[in-house]
Parts: sequence; C-alpha cells; structure tokens
Amino acid sequence: MRIALAQVNLTVGDLRGNTARIERWIEKAKRYDADMVVFPELAMSGYPAEDLLLRPRFLDDCRRALESLATKSKGIVAIVGFPRAAGAVYNSAAILAEGRIAGTVDKIHLPNYGVFDEKRYFKPGARVGLIVSGNIGIGVSICEDIWEGDVIKAQVASGASIVVNISCSPYHAGKGAERETLMADRARQNKTYVAYVNLVGGQDELVFDGDSLVVDPSGDVLARGRQFREDMVLVDINDRSLAAARFPRKPPRRSAPIVIRVKPQLKRRKSPIRSHAPPRLGHLEEIYAAIVLGTRDYVRKNGFRKAVIGLSGGIDSSLVATVAVDALGRDKVLGVSMPSRFSSQASVRDARRLARALGIRFVKIDVDQIFEAYLRTLRRIFKGFPFDVTEENIQARIRGNILMALSNKFGYLVLTTGNKSELAVGYCTLYGDLAGGFAILKDVPKTLVYELARYRNSRGRGVIPANILAKPPSAELRPDQRDEDSLPPYSLLDPILEMYVVEDKPVDEIVARGYPARIVQKVVQLIDRSEYKRRQGPPGIKITPRAFGKDRRMPITNRYR
Repeated sequence: MRIALAQVNLTVGDLRGNTARIERWIEKAKRYDADMVVFPELAMSGYPAEDLLLRPRFLDDCRRALESLATKSKGIVAIVGFPRAAGAVYNSAAILAEGRIAGTVDKIHLPNYGVFDEKRYFKPGARVGLIVSGNIGIGVSICEDIWEGDVIKAQVASGASIVVNISCSPYHAGKGAERETLMADRARQNKTYVAYVNLVGGQDELVFDGDSLVVDPSGDVLARGRQFREDMVLVDINDRSLAAARFPRKPPRRSAPIVIRVKPQLKRRKSPIRSHAPPRLGHLEEIYAAIVLGTRDYVRKNGFRKAVIGLSGGIDSSLVATVAVDALGRDKVLGVSMPSRFSSQASVRDARRLARALGIRFVKIDVDQIFEAYLRTLRRIFKGFPFDVTEENIQARIRGNILMALSNKFGYLVLTTGNKSELAVGYCTLYGDLAGGFAILKDVPKTLVYELARYRNSRGRGVIPANILAKPPSAELRPDQRDEDSLPPYSLLDPILEMYVVEDKPVDEIVARGYPARIVQKVVQLIDRSEYKRRQGPPGIKITPRAFGKDRRMPITNRYR
C-alpha cells in the first residue's frame, strides 16, 4: 500500500482556498500512484477555528465544501479533517472514496490544556474508527487520540495493521523529537505501522511545523516530512502481514468500532517509491525557522504586503528586521530610526549599517522636536516634579505613534521588537514599544535573542553588526541608561522567568535552586504586576512550552501571591 501524507499550509476560514489546495494535493498524490492520501486535522476549516465553530452557517459551509471535495476522490482514498455538525459538533475525519463521503470518524480525546480549548466546541466521539480496504485494516485517529494509548490499542485489537493519525500539533522548541519518540513507542507497543500527518504554517500565535512521520512496527522511521515547509511524504508499506487478513477480529469489549469499507485502490507499480527522511533541524535553526514562518504567514494571511520596524540600533530590533527580511524579502521591509536627545550617534550608525547589510529601505525621523512640544505642553501641570519614567515613556509613545502613522498611510504592518524577558517584567511602554500588529519576539527570552542573532550571522555573511551584539542593552530614554539599572542581568532573569512562567515553580523552590531570594521575589512581583500590560500587547509567535497569551492566562485583578 502506498500512503501519501499531505503536510499542507491552510488558513482558518478560507474554505474556498483550503478546498482548492487540498484538491491540488489529491491530484499530486494520484500522480505518485498513491492508494491513500491523508490531510491534517480540521483541514477543511483550518485550525484552530475557535468561535467560528459556534456558527451554524460556518459548519454548513464546511460540509458543503467537503461534499464538493469528495468528488475528487475517484481512484484514491482521501482522509480529510473537518468539523462535523450532527446535533452536537465533532472534530472528525472524513473518509472520501469513489467520489463520495464513505464515512466519518470522530475524535475521542479532546485536549483542554495549554493552547487547546476543544471541550468548548466539540463533543467527544464514542467509538474508534477503522477503514477496511480488501483485507487490510487501517485505524483512523485524530491528534490527541494517539497521545492517549487506548485508541490505538482498540484499533489494533480490532484488526488494524496500519494506524493513521491526523493532527494539528503546535510547535515549541523540541516538540518534533517528542512526537517522534511517542509515535515510535506507539508503533512498538502495538506492533503496527503508524502514519502521522501534521499541519504546517502560522496561525496567529501558533506555528505548525509539519514534521510528519511514518514509523514501522519496530519503531524505526521510514519517512519524515520537512520541518516548516509544505511536503508530501510518500511511503510504500510492503509488509506481508498486511495481507494476512488481520481484519475482522473480535472487537474489544469497550464498543464495536466504526467500520468504513472502501474499494481497494492498490495499484500495479513498476518500481517502489523512495521515501525521504531528512534530518531534523538543530535547536537554534528550528526556532529561527519557526519565527520566520510565523511572521511570513501572519503578514500574508492577514492581507499585508509590507512591514515597518523601528530600528533603535539595539539587538531586538536588529533581529526582528533580519527575520522580517528572511520572511518577506528585503523590498517588503522598511526600517525607521527615530532618535531623541538621549540616543547615541553610535546607535543611529548601527541602525543604518544594519539596514544597509539587509538591503532594506531606511528612513530617519527625529523625535526631539515632538518631545519638546510635549514637555512644553505639560510643563505647567508637571511643575515641581522631576524628570522620571513619565518623560521616558513619552518618547516611546511618540515613536509608536509615528510607526502607526506609517502603517495607516502606507498599509504596512508594524512589527514590535520587545522580547519575552521585557514583556514578563513590564519593561515596556503601553502605546509605545507595545504598539503594533505582531510581536515576533514575544516568546523569545533576551538571552535567546542573542543566540538567534549569532546563529543568523553564522549563516554566511553576518548581517547584524558586531557592535550591536557587543554593547550593553539600553532603552536610551535617559542619559547613560542601561537595562541592568532596572533589571537583574538577563543571564539571571531568564532562568527565573523560565521556572516561574514556564514550569510554574513557586518562589521558595526557585530560591532553593540557588537563586538570590531578593532578586527572585522582585522578578516574580514584576511578572505578577505586569499582566495588564501583556493583555494589551499584540499577538506573537509561540516557541516555548508555555507562552504568554493562550498558554498562560492569569487574572489581571489578582491578590494571590
């Protein structure tokens, strides 16, 4: 049996576009003489469709699109994820064959943790599903069903010799290796083939990395999809056990499986297909690729053509500009330097050098006259009060206003430049550096910003000037300002942030690991008090196991400490 896994980039709500894309990949699978082609979870609607799933009209339109797609299934079996309305709403897999919908299988285990909120929308299925093609049994499951072990056990006990899992598994660093270990374990434990297909592409905060897999009963990888790219994974399964009439068997006690019988599509072929299993990307390489893909898809899927970035001459804006060029192209990125009286000439030069190295358009807009106008306007009401964070924030808000004006006038998307460390402790300005449409580094701690910048420079000619990497980070909003005037060193801050935000460790446990109690208490206090700022910031790309936003949802009004 030749199976094709169609690792495709789909868009939530684009039923016409998704249908056309799935059709093209069905035809591509046919050209490769595939017997079966498999698409990701909820491929028809896009994932996650969130509260679109509460609209009956949307569900009806998904069904009509699926029925239209089914006519393309002559000569091949296609498995396509879609939201199925049948009294309740189910997260389902449609089995398309012979030009019709031959049957459906519902997701049994609904995740309701982290970024997942499926119990809000779906009712769980009650029975496992099997496709029977001649004497071959193929189990069909959906994402979480394979993370829980009972579904695959029931399918194999019912006669499945191949298990297909359709998924939308969001990326975070290291997730691909974690999935591969799971699939190999499931295959070995159940002595079956596992074919796992994952979505690829960016959707709001989430990035899907593809990395689809086919694993044999020994747990060895037969084929693997590329990471962060559309791909068709093809594999020939020639094991003689497939023809050993494993189906039907006595069903497990739990309940009889849903059995969907389809006409065998097995084709005579002159030669076997050569499956590919490209090596997985390295740690920094995959994170960088995720950020690039997330940026590209957010910009393009939301109808923007170009992006604008405030270039301060610092490391964060330099990395954001570099990612934007890699995602969109140098002709689609505008860099804006907005110096005030506190900006060093070195920073302005560094911003210009970066723009020249990237080949992007660069403009300089001085903000000092605007800042002076603010000071004059507020002089009377501020009389007797010293220069403080108020005046610092005014400069940041002027810059945010200028960037938003450019966005309005020319249709550019403003890419903000703040990182996770700053966002965590509130070292950012509402309506200033938080103003914008998309936060590329929202889930990237400051120390990782430097690592990613060095990684990008290592890929041939370094585009980020050495001086930017070497100088101490500073907001340059007052004379001789340094980040470490207000914050612990990032080398100390980031591990505390990891333990408190990602691992949910309490203060006493963090201190017990050797971190100074005074600093831990200060950092935790800053994190807790800054929730109101984070709630008003733009969405950004998730690359850690627990990001601010969909992952970590804390009340703003909250006295628990």
